[in-house]
Amino acid sequence: MINEVPASQKVIAITFDDGPNPIYTPQVLEIFSEAGGKATFFMIGKQMSKYPEMVKKVAEQGHEIGNHTFTHPKLSQLTQEKCSEEIERNESLIEELAGRKPVVFRPPYLDYNHETLSVLEQKSYPMIGALNLGAHDWEQPGVDHILAKTRDCVRNGSILLFHDGYGDRSQTIEAVRILVAELSSQGYQFVTVSSLLNGQI
Repeated sequence: MINEVPASQKVIAITFDDGPNPIYTPQVLEIFSEAGGKATFFMIGKQMSKYPEMVKKVAEQGHEIGNHTFTHPKLSQLTQEKCSEEIERNESLIEELAGRKPVVFRPPYLDYNHETLSVLEQKSYPMIGALNLGAHDWEQPGVDHILAKTRDCVRNGSILLFHDGYGDRSQTIEAVRILVAELSSQGYQFVTVSSLLNGQI
């Protein structure tokens, strides 16, 4: 699992899981538009089916859409066939709505096993993790906690994980707004995960 990519430049990949969401995803887009940067959204098929226009908007603005499965299951509890189905069904929907296939994958709950790895190998998907798992933004631990645990993980080539889907994400949005402003002032650029992996900075 890839949590960071060695980089000589001040670049960072900020990622969002479990969207799209009609309230929070547009706020993320606004933050990154103002900062002149790009983010990566690991979207769930069930959510994309509900909000297809939001998927298109994210893609049109040049952000990356990664595969996060269709129903967000724990992949280690599925057969290899079911695991493959979850990934392929989501891949097809992303291609249909965004106009291109996803090239990065993050397993729900960061949970996987040997069968999952076999499926990903066949698809040539790199499996993306993150450095700031201690932020626990999905548990709504408070803006200060999210920021403190994330700041500790900021360095060239970091991949950071947040959530724009499921439940109240207002703490996450506030923390990301503050973080992006801070990092911009420090000279960081915000890039997609695949740009980071390919060194296309």
